[in-house]
Amino acid sequence: MNRERFESLVARAVEALPEEFHQRLENIDVVVEDYPTRTQIGENQKGKDFILLGLYEGIPLTERDNHYGMVVPDKITIFQKNFELLYGADDFLIQKEIGKVVRHEVAHHFGISDERLDELEGREY
Repeated sequence: MNRERFESLVARAVEALPEEFHQRLENIDVVVEDYPTRTQIGENQKGKDFILLGLYEGIPLTERDNHYGMVVPDKITIFQKNFELLYGADDFLIQKEIGKVVRHEVAHHFGISDERLDELEGREY
């Protein structure tokens, strides 16, 4: 999939978030990269077969205080080549999974942990 198409799917997933989320998504960038860096992988490794699809980097809203300000934007990165590795060229499946990953990373922005997200989604590892 070309980068322009992939980025448009990510933008659509962000636009599809409920309005009340949009109102609280201030000072946050959503970007697409091919792959995570070694540092990003190392800090987020969950097992040898784990493939990182998205990553939130920043200060969750629940951890900010009155002195928070004048800082670089938080960042959500979506890793295109890892999606392609897992889902091939299936446009529908990639679009569906991008939506899940965007919602997952936005949840981290709101202070929800991976463990809590797993509980909410009914997953066990």
